[in-house]
Amino acid sequence: MGPDGMAEGIPWIEKYRPKSLSEVIDQEQIVRALRGVLETKNVPHMIFAGPPGVGKTATAHALARDLFGERYVEDGHFLEINASDERGIDVIREKVKTFARTIPMAGPGFKVLLLDESDMLTAEAQHAFRRVMEQFSGTCRFVLAANYLNRIIEPIQSRCAVFRFRPIDESGVRQMVERVAGAEGLRVEERAVAALYDVSEGDLRKVLNVLQTASIYSRSITADLVYRVAGLAGAVEVRRMMELALDGKLDEAKRILRQALYVDGVSEREIINRMYAEAFYVPIKETDRAKLLSLLGEVDYRISQGATPEVQFMMVLASLHALSRSS
Repeated sequence: MGPDGMAEGIPWIEKYRPKSLSEVIDQEQIVRALRGVLETKNVPHMIFAGPPGVGKTATAHALARDLFGERYVEDGHFLEINASDERGIDVIREKVKTFARTIPMAGPGFKVLLLDESDMLTAEAQHAFRRVMEQFSGTCRFVLAANYLNRIIEPIQSRCAVFRFRPIDESGVRQMVERVAGAEGLRVEERAVAALYDVSEGDLRKVLNVLQTASIYSRSITADLVYRVAGLAGAVEVRRMMELALDGKLDEAKRILRQALYVDGVSEREIINRMYAEAFYVPIKETDRAKLLSLLGEVDYRISQGATPEVQFMMVLASLHALSRSS
């Protein structure tokens, strides 16, 4: 058994899902508002909007557990439907209405239905859902989780309290990493935490997946291991490659490039993104920097159209050397 008596071998994104609102990471304003909802039991229809992996679905489950108790699903108080799997109007007519129309036997007098990825519903299904919200608001509260709020029709938005989730910041990633490392017996170096934040871009689900995969290779988690597991080019490697090109050491730069492409399996898009990020720190004139950024955009397009990545990247590195000589 693992932490909290949970069975070993399950994905960490499930193992470390918040058990209550107090465990939700880096969404303090939203948690404070939802605690007020818990105290008053005055639960509105809600939309949880924000990018993937920031805790929208997990927060809905935590709210339901705090509201109804540990058996919130088994006792029939809570139902989750993923709209990306079942997008049509039949889902609304059958599953949603069947759940919403029944009166709960105990609890605060209503159920909660979570419609995950609700922005994937067709417009027709959303209009049907709006009518269900009106018809069964006495027996059911609806929580819609959406990555893109603008894909939810206005009549639904106007009937809901909207909570906007933000990407998890580095302190939030650190908090989760420390919790997992303590429970799993991992040693995570300081630079590895920064690397996890870097590769996740605020997606806590990705942090847990990368960390669990890295732990299979080693109980000591380094920044290099994080980048390799994530299939990404480390910022240091790309910076070094570009510095070598600036110094005219194209053979050495080529070795780093080939290592990333053919040994580490880094995607061409990731190398482009890293080069773009590092382009703002390269010691060249601003006019030359503009040329470099334009070239990176052109190379990105050529690769997307089937050009050979190594040849394209070597063109960028050769151009860097030429720009350094003109500076």
